[in-house]
Amino acid sequence: MTIKALAIVRALDEAACIGGVVRELRQHCPDLDVVVVDDGSTDDTARVAAAAGARVVSLPFNLGMGGAVQTGYRLARDEGYDVAVQLDGDGQHPAAEAARLVAALREGGADMVVGSRFADGEGYRPPALRRLGIRVLSGVASAVLGRRVTDATSGLKAVGREGIALFAAHHPHDYVEIESLLMAARHGLRVTELPVAMRARTAGRSSITPGRTSVYALRAALGLAVVLAGRRAAPEPSG
Repeated sequence: MTIKALAIVRALDEAACIGGVVRELRQHCPDLDVVVVDDGSTDDTARVAAAAGARVVSLPFNLGMGGAVQTGYRLARDEGYDVAVQLDGDGQHPAAEAARLVAALREGGADMVVGSRFADGEGYRPPALRRLGIRVLSGVASAVLGRRVTDATSGLKAVGREGIALFAAHHPHDYVEIESLLMAARHGLRVTELPVAMRARTAGRSSITPGRTSVYALRAALGLAVVLAGRRAAPEPSG
């Protein structure tokens, strides 16, 4: 049975990276269609992506990660894709790892497969403060979901039809990665992690500074703690 699969790549001012991302996907994942959602870039991101062979959806202004990714999922839903794999446009997510996520999803047993940098305890080592923030968020997500989560901030994930339909209709706009985990679990999707290798961005500069990382971790942890407290305090439905 042929599986129709789409790679969704959100890009904002990634002209220096996006060509390599698209070419790598086309080389290592020839069965994947590739759409680059240009999130209001002010550089040549759209032109470079198209020249590399991607389909490009250019947004008229910047929607942010959540809105841009949702655009990709809506396209996947409307065009009948069975699987969608989400990658960043900065070169951190190797195409070979995206292919492994799609393969794991096709094997069954999960509706959403998240690439984890830390599931096997080795590999990628982000800066210490960012690593601490990831641990805090992963710990809170583990508490809310009732199972171990090792990488709550991973932007590399693959979903099947149910996940495509969910994220096309409703996609978080704040704290996108961790909230999408919670949303998937809340809607009954089976979520699993797969150890993956990631790399530093190939060009440009990350928007996640140490200060933003600490604020992100604190605000998200507090917000998720409120959700957890609310669930514990919720009365049982009457018969």
